[in-house]
Amino acid sequence: MSTAESTAPVLIAGGGPTGLSLACLLAESGVRSTILERWPECYPLPRAVHMDDEVARMLSMVGVGDGFAGISRPARGLRLVDRDLRVLAEFPRELSLDRDGFPSASMYNQPDLEVLLRTEVAQRPEITVVTGVELRDVLQDAGSVAVTVADPGTGALSVHRGRWLVGCDGANSLVRRTCGTGWQDFGFRQRWLVLDVDLRDGELDQWEGVQQLCDSRRPGTYMRIGEHSYRWEFRLDDGEAATDFTTLDAVLPLIRPWLGSGADAVPATDLVLVRSAEYAFRSCVAQRWRTGRILLAGDAAHLTPPFIGQGLGAGQRDAANLAWKLAAVIHGTAPSSILDTYEAERRPHATALIRLAVLLGRVMTGGGTTGDHLRGSGMGAVVRMVNHIPAISRFTHDSATPPLRRTRLWSAARNMLPDRSANHRLVGRLAPNALVESTIRLDACTGYRFNVITLDEPSPEQEREVARRGAVLLRVGPTSPLGWWLRQAKARAAVIRPDRTVLAAGPSLSKVYNHLPATLVTAKETV
Repeated sequence: MSTAESTAPVLIAGGGPTGLSLACLLAESGVRSTILERWPECYPLPRAVHMDDEVARMLSMVGVGDGFAGISRPARGLRLVDRDLRVLAEFPRELSLDRDGFPSASMYNQPDLEVLLRTEVAQRPEITVVTGVELRDVLQDAGSVAVTVADPGTGALSVHRGRWLVGCDGANSLVRRTCGTGWQDFGFRQRWLVLDVDLRDGELDQWEGVQQLCDSRRPGTYMRIGEHSYRWEFRLDDGEAATDFTTLDAVLPLIRPWLGSGADAVPATDLVLVRSAEYAFRSCVAQRWRTGRILLAGDAAHLTPPFIGQGLGAGQRDAANLAWKLAAVIHGTAPSSILDTYEAERRPHATALIRLAVLLGRVMTGGGTTGDHLRGSGMGAVVRMVNHIPAISRFTHDSATPPLRRTRLWSAARNMLPDRSANHRLVGRLAPNALVESTIRLDACTGYRFNVITLDEPSPEQEREVARRGAVLLRVGPTSPLGWWLRQAKARAAVIRPDRTVLAAGPSLSKVYNHLPATLVTAKETV
């Protein structure tokens, strides 16, 4: 027998980073949600450890940007090294905060991030969190979704109802399986050993970035993720398992090259093995991201190998893309068909990054002894090999991800604006989170809403219309960072979506501002 527990416009299955961020962004739009989470407390072991500036910016929209800056440390980029840790190639990342307000690469401890997100969620009355429950069943009809959960201790069942359900319940998502949605598999599947090690005193004398061990016999990765925390990942051979590496003595042969030698070597007694776990690196995208009133996000929708550090970030991008669209539907300012643009935009983007991760993994570690020989022939050869592949070259030199695929959200604007070059250069890309005043950036001025940036002096009518549609109008000077951004693309005005994606751009404010859609996200009117 089951009992009814709660109702909310949006149910979120899974209280990891994707689900927590989605709930916060819905709250910013005045939409109540209920999170259904298996774990009573934050999952205590490290998992994701890397984040780029675009995703850190999204965390700032959620409300934890300052907190994230306090728990993370900048990473200097990527080095490819051989089995003797000789540098084959180096791809540095920019540590300045000019573009988005965060370093282009940061390392962090995922449990610390989840604590920040849970604390933020607890401060928002629009969000209800139900922990310590397991999903058992999902049913939907024309107007609602019902989710049955169980108390794992007593077996008692309860039912939560909402107008929409978002499955953020991970790689083995019950929500995805309930929808009958399978995977599109890109064929990359490897078993890797993940080691998290704490150093009691001092630090390892290593470069402050990610080191990729390019060794076909035992490829691996090293990175520092905290003040005293380090991670290594090594591919497991057939017949090996994480259970073979449960003690510090067992893992020391793998990590010893990073511990130094002779009198300067870090003593094993200073090391603490926090975790030894086996992970299956996979490359998959869900075949459907929406089934009626049910949508997928995060690992429930896509799985990527970790070679470019975009796994958790992809879920944050999902949340930022989906929240304002769900809010518009729930507030009645957009038809439910706008939710189809979520998959149309996010699936190709996620797929492109997964393919890039697979390709980079193969370049780094594949090819057997021939690949080792090519990589071992020197930095110049490796750099030429990487730079020969445009997608890898762009990503190793710049953290900016590809633009979203154009959908009907901006097809009308693209067809009507006379200056196609401006629209082509900006539409689908993220607007920079540039400084608007001495210490205030764009995102802080606009919040999670539409905004219009222009070099032109707006007329009173334009100001009234932009305000009526719930957007922020921001006039910038030609020599300001945002003015320079517009002028570089031969544009004088741009419409920016709540997720910071450029919706339309053109040669004047009068050509652009009317493309603010009816799908506005207004000031909070909680539903």
